[in-house]
Amino acid sequence: MGQPGSDYSIIEENFDSLSSFWLKPQTFLNWDSIFILPPWLEVWKKAYGSTADPCLYSVHRNDTVIGLAPLLLKEDEASLMGSNDVCDFVDFIIAPGEGDNFYNILIDHLKRKGIRRLNLGLLRPDSTVFAHLIPLAEERKMEVICEAEDVSLEMDLPDSWEGYLGMLKGKQRHEVRRKLKRFQEKGRSGYRVIEERAEVPETMDLFLKFFRQSRSDKESFLTPKREAFFRAIAERMAQEHILRLGILDLDDNPVAAILYFEYNDVVYLYNSGYDPRYGSMGVGLISKILCIKDCTEKGRKKFDFLKGAEVYKYRLGGKEVPLHRCRITIE
Repeated sequence: MGQPGSDYSIIEENFDSLSSFWLKPQTFLNWDSIFILPPWLEVWKKAYGSTADPCLYSVHRNDTVIGLAPLLLKEDEASLMGSNDVCDFVDFIIAPGEGDNFYNILIDHLKRKGIRRLNLGLLRPDSTVFAHLIPLAEERKMEVICEAEDVSLEMDLPDSWEGYLGMLKGKQRHEVRRKLKRFQEKGRSGYRVIEERAEVPETMDLFLKFFRQSRSDKESFLTPKREAFFRAIAERMAQEHILRLGILDLDDNPVAAILYFEYNDVVYLYNSGYDPRYGSMGVGLISKILCIKDCTEKGRKKFDFLKGAEVYKYRLGGKEVPLHRCRITIE
């Protein structure tokens, strides 16, 4: 694998310039998930990134941007921006066909800066790290250690609700129909989606209330820092028309809420909560079922349940995607 020539350069960017690349489709960069979008990274950095130096690198071939590296540098180690508690998986942003050139330029630059280790995770198996960086590092005789750490679950969505039901195993299909029927018999039921930015603060109050009440581990998880992040990311992603808040109602009273994102026809189910007074009705699960129904009817192509091996994800059709942490020693 040859080294790229003098036509390539690396430049340090800021969040404004990173956003300009995102908003210019002609750059042909692959923004493959919400967790690597500039607004997400910027909100995360403000909330979490105080212990390391941010370095937002762009690699260019002449005047064309071929890739971006949103990194945190601390002493002699580099990592991708993001943390496991609020960012389910991470990656670099690279134009198709430029992975090898991008990583050669980046590794050489980091080596010159005294970086000796890359600590990268969590990574999907279809990430650019697996496709390009790991083979390149092995070819350059660098030490590479990758370990499975968690799983995410996802499914392709068919073009109709009946098509989705047909994907499920017979027992699960029966359970979905039974739960919906029993809930609808309890009173006037409905599922609505909040998208407008002006409605986000009040709806987030409701969501966070249900989030805390639904499980003790969620109440413990929601530290002041994480609550501030949840509110900030909801506000910022609503500004970009990516945020969705799904509300399940019974007799005009909200009984469950889900926080999710829609981007490039992919639905990311980020988190959820419900009123424990209605827990015996299964409102938490029903809200997710009706979210899938709504997304299917709107023509979305993939439903990502995100990180965690909760049983309901399998029962609703999710398939496992392994998530790895990789450490590379730069030599």
